[in-house]
Amino acid sequence: MSAALVAGLLAGYGIAVPVGAVATYLVALTARTSLKTGAFAALGVATADGLYALIAVIGGSALARAIEPVMHPLRGAAAVVLIALAVHGAVTAIIRHRRPQTATGTEEAPVGPARAYVGLWGITMMNPVTVIYFAALVLGNQATGEPEPMEQAVFVLAAFAASASWQLLLAGGGALLGRLLTGSRGRLVTALASSTVITALAVRMLFAPH
Repeated sequence: MSAALVAGLLAGYGIAVPVGAVATYLVALTARTSLKTGAFAALGVATADGLYALIAVIGGSALARAIEPVMHPLRGAAAVVLIALAVHGAVTAIIRHRRPQTATGTEEAPVGPARAYVGLWGITMMNPVTVIYFAALVLGNQATGEPEPMEQAVFVLAAFAASASWQLLLAGGGALLGRLLTGSRGRLVTALASSTVITALAVRMLFAPH
């Protein structure tokens, strides 16, 4: 049981820790909204990772082979969505920076926790590389013997917990960044910088070899 717990934690951190476009967007989203919104968005990412871990445990290599033909289109769709979000964030930041501080009638509706959760879950689920990653780990573990259902459940829950803890840490960093950069110019610079990074990472995702 402890081996499954350790394996799940390592697997969860292994897929979550590398900072990509989704992580960058999570930090930027939290910085311009609130820690609560960022936390829900973080849990959306972790939920997707947990679901992919569950899918890998249930389906294994058969499912990994089944989704391989659509991997590149899905990854491309995720990259396009991220680029659109980056452009929207940059344009919104510029408009808010130029708008007089007294103007409040045309303020954009804020992103709520539920919307943030669903949005980040959807973007993360568009990355089928995650299920390939978990499937490879699951098959590697099965080489030493067929795991018990309880061990598989522990693996999935540990992977989710590891991903959630890391994503929540990123959200906390975004909230701290938002508090430090309270000025109009600081928020503008942060938004433009994050949009640039998100776009660059999404383009790399779009043209990654498959």
